[in-house]
Amino acid sequence: MLANVYLHEVLDTWFERMVKPCMHGRCFLIRYADDAVMVFEKEEDARRVLEVLPKRFGKYGLTLHPEKTRLAAFRQPSQRRDSKGDGPRAGTFDLLGFTHYWGVWRKGYWVIRRKTASSRLSRALKRIGEWCRLNRHRPLVEQWLKLSTKLLGHYGYYGITGNMRSIEWFHHQAERIWHKWLGRCSAKAWINWARFAELLNRFPLPAARLPRSIYHVANP
Repeated sequence: MLANVYLHEVLDTWFERMVKPCMHGRCFLIRYADDAVMVFEKEEDARRVLEVLPKRFGKYGLTLHPEKTRLAAFRQPSQRRDSKGDGPRAGTFDLLGFTHYWGVWRKGYWVIRRKTASSRLSRALKRIGEWCRLNRHRPLVEQWLKLSTKLLGHYGYYGITGNMRSIEWFHHQAERIWHKWLGRCSAKAWINWARFAELLNRFPLPAARLPRSIYHVANP
């Protein structure tokens, strides 16, 4: 809430009223709380704004994150490669836990795609492992219910169009982590992979799914 109160004036209004009229190409701003991406058609416009942005924030006693604030080349690949397919590859950037990158759609044209950022995926699996380690002595039903809730929460946020591979990987690794820590519990040391497969038949973790479509437009 505080980020929206501050940044509406510091960033949003300033960008619309002061930045856009001075640019040589098209540009727009996407912001969620204190995370934002500015998109510029011309590289020189992006560099000009990046130079003055710290001064704008400093005027209000705010600072930019030194590692997250950067200039990323994100032009459509076909606009950057020569006829032989050589040249630099399109860049990527992370926003709100997703890595944004260019990919080829089924009909053969370039689209912006999203996958779970590797840092977020590693962090989520680390938390699964920590919970399993600390709770491996609890009843299986209790573990299953808690892990199911955690997986569904992950799917609810990261389960968007085009991200099925990352979701499936998360599901697969969560199963492996659960098996690992059950095997380290003396009371359940009998759980080899064959028996664990039988256990999953009784207590299946929620299958990978994509609950949200980024192309769905809600009715007003």
